[in-house]
Amino acid sequence: MIIKEVRGHKPKFGEDCFLAENAVILGEVSMGDQCSIWYNAVVRGDVHYIKMGNKVNIQDGAVVHATFEKSPTNIGNNVSVGHNAIVHGCTIHDDVLIGMGAIVMDDCVIESNSIIAAGAVVAKGTYVKSGSVYGGIPAKKIKDISEELLKGEVHRIAENYIKYSGWFKE
Repeated sequence: MIIKEVRGHKPKFGEDCFLAENAVILGEVSMGDQCSIWYNAVVRGDVHYIKMGNKVNIQDGAVVHATFEKSPTNIGNNVSVGHNAIVHGCTIHDDVLIGMGAIVMDDCVIESNSIIAAGAVVAKGTYVKSGSVYGGIPAKKIKDISEELLKGEVHRIAENYIKYSGWFKE
């Protein structure tokens, strides 16, 4: 893995985190406990800070970045960022699933208990209210999240990634 200090900022990690051998974590990045940064994922806190809560998984090939001196990235607890997704200069609250290949642009706010569907493009400044499922290009509200989706997808995936990361720590 590549972990580098940039502009005087060194990444900080909570307890029981998994960092894949080819993950890249740079600069002003802080993460809570039980987080995982997977293969070919890039978390680049070189131009602004990136803060992650507990139980965040950044899956294979995903990119988390920010905008220089404008838009940091804040990610809450129990958040899954799917394979090849891009999360850029935005705020993601707790219990959110960002689907595979989705793009969340600058100054977006994704409230808790929401899903951004695979392949969706959430345009700059979009505000996703709690309990929503957004999809499409540009992303629009598709429906309200059901309890089944919340437990069966958002919570299940976040918990599974803690389990998966354990396989690589043995």
